[in-house]
Amino acid sequence: MRLKTSLLKEPKHKELASCVGWTTADELYSCSEDHQILKWNLLNNETSLVIRLPEDIYPIELHWFPKTIGGKKQVQAEIFVLTSTDGKFHLVSKMGRIEKSVEAHKGAVLAGKWNYDGTALVTAGEDGKIKIWSKSGMQRSTLANEGSPVYSVAWSPDSDRILYTSGRQLVVKPLQPSAKVTQWKAHDGIILKVDWNSVSDLILSGGEDCKFKVWDSFGRLLHSSACHDYPVTSLSWAPDGEVFAMGSFNTLRLCDKTGWSYALEKPNTGSVLSLAWSADGTQLAGACGNGHVIFAHVVEQHWEWKNFVITLTKRRSMEVKNVLNDAVDILEFRDRIIKVSLAYDHLVVATSLQCYVYNSRNWNTPLIFDLKEGTVSLILQAEKYILLVDGSGLYTFSYDGRLISSPKFPGMRADLLNAQSVSLSNDTVAIRDQNEEKVILFFDIMSGKSVGDGKPVTHKLEVVEIALDQCGPSSERKIAFIDKNRDLYLTSVRHLRKEPKVCKIGSMVHSMAWNDSANILCGIQDHQFTVWYDPGVVFTDKELLSKILYIKDGSEFSRAPHILSYVGTKVTLRQGDGSLVYSSVPAYPAILHEYSAAARWEDALHLCRFAKVRRLSTSWCEFIEFSSTRRCGSIACNLSTFVLQSEASTLSRFMSPRCLDALHESGHGNEKDRCLWACLAGMAMANRELSTAEMAYAALGELPRVQYINFIREQPSRESSLAHMLMFSGQIQEAESTLLQAGLIYQAIQMNIDLFYWERALELAVKHKTHVDTVLAYREKFLQKFGRKETNKRFLQYSEGVEVDWEKIQAKIEMELCKEREKAANNPVRSSVAARR
Repeated sequence: MRLKTSLLKEPKHKELASCVGWTTADELYSCSEDHQILKWNLLNNETSLVIRLPEDIYPIELHWFPKTIGGKKQVQAEIFVLTSTDGKFHLVSKMGRIEKSVEAHKGAVLAGKWNYDGTALVTAGEDGKIKIWSKSGMQRSTLANEGSPVYSVAWSPDSDRILYTSGRQLVVKPLQPSAKVTQWKAHDGIILKVDWNSVSDLILSGGEDCKFKVWDSFGRLLHSSACHDYPVTSLSWAPDGEVFAMGSFNTLRLCDKTGWSYALEKPNTGSVLSLAWSADGTQLAGACGNGHVIFAHVVEQHWEWKNFVITLTKRRSMEVKNVLNDAVDILEFRDRIIKVSLAYDHLVVATSLQCYVYNSRNWNTPLIFDLKEGTVSLILQAEKYILLVDGSGLYTFSYDGRLISSPKFPGMRADLLNAQSVSLSNDTVAIRDQNEEKVILFFDIMSGKSVGDGKPVTHKLEVVEIALDQCGPSSERKIAFIDKNRDLYLTSVRHLRKEPKVCKIGSMVHSMAWNDSANILCGIQDHQFTVWYDPGVVFTDKELLSKILYIKDGSEFSRAPHILSYVGTKVTLRQGDGSLVYSSVPAYPAILHEYSAAARWEDALHLCRFAKVRRLSTSWCEFIEFSSTRRCGSIACNLSTFVLQSEASTLSRFMSPRCLDALHESGHGNEKDRCLWACLAGMAMANRELSTAEMAYAALGELPRVQYINFIREQPSRESSLAHMLMFSGQIQEAESTLLQAGLIYQAIQMNIDLFYWERALELAVKHKTHVDTVLAYREKFLQKFGRKETNKRFLQYSEGVEVDWEKIQAKIEMELCKEREKAANNPVRSSVAARR
């Protein structure tokens, strides 16, 4: 990616150009110390004079009133604020008429910015004061009074805080008087420019120490540049927050949001005093010290998907290259390209007026549909659907161009959404609420309405990144999210009016991505590359979570790698220095997911055994090579050929039971084998495939779980089996509810006794007027075993009138079990477990 710049041979301004501002993507206004405001039309390359300012007005900064907020066009959008050296700011119409001039500061007004909804204006002056004004120019308050000039200001994304410079310090001050002020030393020289992006919530600063720096909103340093030759005089975020531009003397640099540089240009401009991006983020303009206005646009941007590499060659053309056969296709567009996405064998290109959808099997005939607005800021793809985000809202389309839905919620600001706050799957759209960042909202793609009962997931901390899994039925859809503490959590999207179970599966996670064809999650966790082969196992058997991890040391990556995509077995990462690196993940877990989805459990077992046999084959070859040196050459050669072509079960014909036992024990120690067996165990239990789960747990050496699975299979009724499977997964309340709804009161009571939930067991017995003596008997036996006396008042109360007779209790228990067996025998509907048994 680089900037393609253009400059006129002779500058249109006779003096220093101080500021620029875009009205549309093809129209720019520029101001200069020659007192002229010029309008630049990029469609016909014409420049015209808008107004010649009075001789005492030397403009410093220009900022247009925001055009749209939440999809609604502003009435007052055709004016801009112009600050000047005479201590005033001026409200100027698009036609060049000065609507109002306001005495604002003593000395020059160095900065002036509208907030994002256009309800307030902030100005900063040479007198060190920062003032807040209404949109009509009436002063509301003096926010701060510094002892030195304030050179630059910026609004926070929610427009309730102000970022400003104070010498070498950066200050973030809320508008509320009693709120806490954040202040830190940012540079070794005076800070000249700041910018705060509304989408990424990141802060830029640059100053006389010849450096630019990237900060988060809490003042933590994310990147510090090398020292340039000259002071940094201008900075500007692109609207989507993915890149920013930096200007200095004869220098224009394009950088990624993490700070590394895409491209460096050395135009003959003098100091670049002001930079501004067009609303669609495709064009950049700069006001230069020698009177020039420099224009630039991004080219040579790359996208990759499997064997295709796509390059943006010009504003309206792209090159598609198939690396398998070196075939090249050129795609031409009528309008300027704004956003591009390549995934799931489809290329989606949004121009200023239309959206093009290409299938990777045919690059000649795209599907084209018109866009409501030309400022598409985000494109997300799933296997079946596309999500487009523009200034007015969110829209889901099918790949044949049909509009599916447009999800909406109160207070939605589509201009603040990015790839970390929105996620798309084949049935669900997930959005982090901008007003309450602890809340995640879910919408059904087909209807655009809230999923289920409309109740969102509310976390205890602010959520910074979300991602929906891409495979499986909608009823099993899960979402992974990272919170402010960098902890990774997993929860279900559809929770059937129950409180969603949110499980922590990782900590210190800085980036994550789901696989495109299996529900496998990868992430950068504590400087290590980690893959969760089956993260959903946390809902089935949390003890398996540590066994389904694939961890690769992060030493092969540089500082702060970020995951871009996880396609097939290839993970693409962007390192802190901007370079791309690739990491491969074993293919077996993805195949295992495929077998599980198709209920091919025998194939899944064969796969786990095959992976083990491959490792054993290598070990046996080493053993045989050693044996051949001990005068066993011919036998060793024959056995090695056989081992490489056989499955583990066949080895028993040639090995003694003792050797098999030793081989089996060695298999337990290999982490790769354990990963596959642990994945299979979790998948089988989630699908209630007890026979497969039993074999998987046996391979892991988890004998208590094998015994419990056998206990589940011996249950006389479907309801009891289901309840104990829920117990196995740790869902105690659901298990109890299942038993109570089936009328199995004793079983529910016994379950609480087994868990030592004594008070709940007694509560159920009293409520249903049965087995009170059973609960008291087990409680008495429990206390006697530990040499304790009863102190619970409820148990003391009920034990006074109840006699404990173990023979009667055993008879009652046997009667309850007989009733359950008879009920199950008379019920024509059998559970899958009972049917298999």
